[in-house]
Amino acid sequence: MSDPINANPTVIDINNLPTRLNTLDDDASALEGKNAKLISEITSLSLLSYPNIDNGDLTSLEESLTSSSLSSNAASDDDVDVDVDDDDDIVDTEFTSDSRTVATANNDEDPIDEQEIFDLIATISDPEHPLTLAQLAVVNLDDISIQHAPRNQISTVTIKITPTITHCSLATLIGLGIRVRLERSLPARFRIKIVIKEGTHQSESQVNKQLNDKERVAAACENDQLLGVISQMLSTCK
Repeated sequence: MSDPINANPTVIDINNLPTRLNTLDDDASALEGKNAKLISEITSLSLLSYPNIDNGDLTSLEESLTSSSLSSNAASDDDVDVDVDDDDDIVDTEFTSDSRTVATANNDEDPIDEQEIFDLIATISDPEHPLTLAQLAVVNLDDISIQHAPRNQISTVTIKITPTITHCSLATLIGLGIRVRLERSLPARFRIKIVIKEGTHQSESQVNKQLNDKERVAAACENDQLLGVISQMLSTCK
């Protein structure tokens, strides 16, 4: 007889789930706060008078600082010509702002962060409920961590999952679905580690061993019936 499911799980409103847009808004708010603090410090030290400051209007000061910053950046981005004289040959090298931009774009990849991992697994369907893993708080942004390694080395993504009940019999299936989703979506340079969050399951160590044993995972992925269930779980992924 299978274990009873959690008939009344706690459900998070989909509008309250963390998104990339929310993250950008938080970053913008933090930047705005830093700018306001910087302006305050500058005006307190400056010997110049700012007629609009007393009225609380910092628009003219912000425009002045922005204009100064843009001028500084423009000066630093001017073309630089370098002539190197050698006994054997002469090398003429030109570095332009455009060439530096192209080089940066070619050499640097946008790093994969915790929000991107969360976005990949948040919409996986729970096998017991018509809800997603994020809505049931089985996966949470705060329980995702990434250890970035230098280029050409393996980085590690660690995800802690929280079963809806401590005796959930499908915890292994949920973890397997998350692993399949990430292995299909992430570059090969990422190692995936999935564990049960401490104290949330009575068979925590056993489930962790199953989820991170390569041979067991490979055998499970060869089971057509099991793959059918996982495919159904992943069908709601965006």
